Amino acid sequence: MGAPPGAEPAVEPSAADGTRSGRPLLSLALASMMEEVQAHSGAVYLLAADEPVLEMAVTAGLPRAFAAPWERVGLSSPVPVAEAVRERRLVWVGGEEDMARRYPRIAVVLPYPFALAALPVATADTVYGAVYVTWPGAHPTVLSDHERKSLTSACDRLAVRLERVARENRALRAEPDLLAAAPSGVAGTLGTVEAARMVGRLPYGLVSLDLHGRVVFANAAAAELLGAHVDDLLGSQPWVSVPWLNDPMYEDRYRAALISQHVTSFVALKPPGDWLSFRMYPSTTGLTTRISRARAVAEMVGMMPRADAAPPQRLVTISQVLSLAGALTEAVGVQDVVQLVADEVAPAVGSQALVMLGSRGGRLHVLGHRGYEDPRSVRCFDGLPLAERTPGTHVLNTGVPAFFESRQQLERLYPGRDDTPDGFAAWAYLPLIASGRPVGTCVLAYTEPHAFPADERAVLTSLGGLIAQALERALLYDAKNQLAHGLQAALLPHSLTPPSGIEAAARYLPAMHGMEIGGDFYDLVPTRPQAAAVIGDVQGHNVTAAGLMGQIRTGVRAFTTVGQAPEEVMRSTNRLLIDFGADLFASCLYLRLDPERGSAVMARAGHPPPLLRRPDGRVRVLDLAGGPLLGIDADATYPTTEVSLAPGSVLALYTDGLVESPGVDIEDALVDLGELLAESGDQPLDKLADTLVRHSAAAQERVDDVAVLLLRAEADR
Repeated sequence: MGAPPGAEPAVEPSAADGTRSGRPLLSLALASMMEEVQAHSGAVYLLAADEPVLEMAVTAGLPRAFAAPWERVGLSSPVPVAEAVRERRLVWVGGEEDMARRYPRIAVVLPYPFALAALPVATADTVYGAVYVTWPGAHPTVLSDHERKSLTSACDRLAVRLERVARENRALRAEPDLLAAAPSGVAGTLGTVEAARMVGRLPYGLVSLDLHGRVVFANAAAAELLGAHVDDLLGSQPWVSVPWLNDPMYEDRYRAALISQHVTSFVALKPPGDWLSFRMYPSTTGLTTRISRARAVAEMVGMMPRADAAPPQRLVTISQVLSLAGALTEAVGVQDVVQLVADEVAPAVGSQALVMLGSRGGRLHVLGHRGYEDPRSVRCFDGLPLAERTPGTHVLNTGVPAFFESRQQLERLYPGRDDTPDGFAAWAYLPLIASGRPVGTCVLAYTEPHAFPADERAVLTSLGGLIAQALERALLYDAKNQLAHGLQAALLPHSLTPPSGIEAAARYLPAMHGMEIGGDFYDLVPTRPQAAAVIGDVQGHNVTAAGLMGQIRTGVRAFTTVGQAPEEVMRSTNRLLIDFGADLFASCLYLRLDPERGSAVMARAGHPPPLLRRPDGRVRVLDLAGGPLLGIDADATYPTTEVSLAPGSVLALYTDGLVESPGVDIEDALVDLGELLAESGDQPLDKLADTLVRHSAAAQERVDDVAVLLLRAEADR
């Protein structure tokens, strides 16, 4: 496999580099690096000039096909080379388990024991690319100091050379991948002619494969066991030349042996009923495979592929689809899907831009786009009637993909159209079909004319199906999320009306997990000349919790309006919650403000204590008397505490989502919140509310809802 489309070739060093003219820079640097640390394989990536993508420039030790899903890697992709560039550091993956835990997408495609180190190739000012090297599974799980220093120094030296090349504006030249050359004959493979004759007389089959899996030697016994002529085997891959070996599982064993450098074996059924055992002995130059008749494998018949089964897809194609499918499973909303397609799918297939289209009310609409310098370029899609004859509407209506290799081809099939995206020369229109119905169209654009051979069209069409499933889930999530936010907004007050002499500000942030809706609530009820304030938290993060929250808030307002005292409001609300029979509990803090007297009477039901900032900036936690959570005991009482509110003081009411987070002691969190309130308490109240929710560690992670209600006694009343 050659260099990927658009990959930057390597450079020809000058005499200033201390190397002979014409010697390949990247290949030599990679080979030297691998030899220094005894690595098994590796690759050098160069950063594309006009897009945030790493392109594989040269590989060594293993065929490029092994890393096919990562020939082009977006800088935001969760893979080691991209992470090494983003964070400008060495990334170490110590083995199979470490890879599965940190980079599950790679582990799905390459589930073999090996270790990997990825490093940026960068100077202090500029990133030029990245390097990765791998070791067999026997490598220790810890990178040694020698290996770390050697790799870092080698990448630093390569970066300096690339900086010199860029500064001198020298041309780049393509470099071949570094693989062991195939022996020219049997004697070259096995040492001497007599040794080859000896191997040829062995009673069991012996086959030698190069790093690409091609047969460079096969003895007569191997040819007889495989049912093929030696001449037909030489130069081909066994899973290609032997039809009944055409199964990804067998090619996977070859890959596993080469990557892990462990002896690997499998059993295969040769039609009609002969079982053969294959045992692979790997080295850094290829594989030696011993083939013999297998015994006692009858119990394995149910696990083996049928001889008459249709030939499966090529493994490289499957690995690409597996990697990209893993990426799409992480998408939550529609914009997540668009971003992941831009980061993962587009770089993999060589596309430079994309538009994601949906349909609503009989018209196309743009769900998202990436790669267009001028957003007006995609407006031609938005609002088009589905009855219009355009590539986007045709693909959406018919479910049949369309590929346009050039602008001329597109304009010939759709004459008179003025909706061709500016600056691009080829397009793939992929129908997004999920659950048997079209959910949208994905348009991939290319800056240069682009041929779409049959195998690439098949891959793109398959990817369209994966994107469609992710988009269907995302559309449903966004609809539910919009509904949840609408319900939450309807249940919380749209504005606060404090009494004269009191300022008020409030904030609500949903949890970052689940439906982003919960039972946190706050309210300010005017009862001239006084006012009542309440904040509470119904357990749960779902529609039930939100609905119950709305009922409690309504109940508190009703009990306040009829003139009940704070302790009575709490008792009445407690009985109301028990009468609902919802089996949910709620914490609550209720207070009656009296601006004329400069005081507040408070009642608490299992709620976090409020903070009071005095005019001199000192903050204290109010130790209030209280009762149990609402909804537990119908006979519970809720004693009250009166607190003085001097002019200029600030009362901070909040729910536990502001101060509770995993691994953080609640006392420490309250101290931090108090210090922040002391430092920032002189800000305007709205700005102070933003400050509290923005700088709280718990609020940033938001495993729970966050509600904050701030009250300030005006100093000039």
